[in-house]
Amino acid sequence: MGKSDENNMLTFTEKNRELKVEFNQMIEAYREGLWRYCRYLTGSPWDGEDLFQETMVKAFGSIYQRWHPTNPKSYLYRIATTTWIDHCRKQKRIVGHLEEKDVEVEYNTESFDAEEAIEYLLALFNPRQIAVFLLKEVFTFTANEVAGMVKTTPGAVYATVRRMYKQLSDNPIQEKTNRFPSLDKPDNNTIIQSYLKALNEGDVDKVLELMSEQAQNEAPLGFQEFSKQEMRSGSMRYGLPGFRAEEHLLWGRNVIVVFSEAEDGTRMIHDIQYQEVENDKIVLHRSFYFCKEFIFAAAEELNVPPQLEKPVVDWRPKPKVDK
Repeated sequence: MGKSDENNMLTFTEKNRELKVEFNQMIEAYREGLWRYCRYLTGSPWDGEDLFQETMVKAFGSIYQRWHPTNPKSYLYRIATTTWIDHCRKQKRIVGHLEEKDVEVEYNTESFDAEEAIEYLLALFNPRQIAVFLLKEVFTFTANEVAGMVKTTPGAVYATVRRMYKQLSDNPIQEKTNRFPSLDKPDNNTIIQSYLKALNEGDVDKVLELMSEQAQNEAPLGFQEFSKQEMRSGSMRYGLPGFRAEEHLLWGRNVIVVFSEAEDGTRMIHDIQYQEVENDKIVLHRSFYFCKEFIFAAAEELNVPPQLEKPVVDWRPKPKVDK
C-alpha cells in the first residue's frame, strides 16, 4: 500500500468515526428500549444482544439511503424487526401470516408484563405475531407504524393483538421460571483456565500464546482485530487492565467477568467476555466492554454495579440542560 493509499484510508477512517459519533448522539435516547425489544423478540439476552448489534451496524450503514425526514426510533425498530424475521426465515421457521379477521375481546394493556410473559409469547405465537404484539402493546407504536415495520395492514395489527390477548387469556401465565440460573459454574476447559490465570497475572505474552495466529478479537460496537499480530499491536499494546477476573454462569453461558474496584472497595463490572477454543487454541475472543445495555442487564442479573467511567467510555448520566 502506497503513502497516498494510507492517507486516504486514514481520512476515510477518521470521517467514519465522526459520522459514528453523530449517529450515536442521534439514537442515544432509544438504545435501552431497543435492546429490551431485541431481548424480548429473541427470548434470550445473548441472541438479543446479537440482534441489537446487527441492528446498530445496519442502521448506521444504511441511513444514507433515507431521502426523507426519518423518525430515529421507528427507523431502528423497523430494522431490528426486519432483521429478526429474515433470520427466522433462514432458519426455516414459520414466520406467520397476519389476517384482518377480528375477534371480540376486552383486555387491559396496563396489566401486561413483557418480561413475565415472554416465554408464553414465544411458545404460543409465531415471530411476526410476537413482533406486532411487542411493538404495539409494550413499546407503544401506533398500528400504522407497526404495519409498516412488519409489512402488513393496520387492520391486521389490531386483529392480531386482539386474537393474541384472547389466546393468552385462555392460557393463563404460570409462575415464572428462571431459565438462566446465575450460579458460578467453572469451565473445565484447560485453555480457558490458563487464559483466566494469565489474565489475572497480567501476563500478555501468555494470553497471546494461547491464541491462534488467526484468532479474531471482537469488541462489538468498538473494534475488531483479525489476528494475533493485530492484537499485539492494537488492543494489548499497553498491557492488560490489571483487574480481577472470575468465571460466572450468565444466562446459561460460562463467561469471564472482569471486575474493577472503586476507591471505597466496591466491585464493579468492567468487562464481560467469552472465548471459543479449537485445537487447543483460542480462535475467538469476544468482549462486551462497549455494550452498555448488555453490561447493565448483566449487572442487574449478577447483582454487581457496572463501571460507568472507563477508558474511552463514559456511561455516567448526562446532566439535563435547561432550554
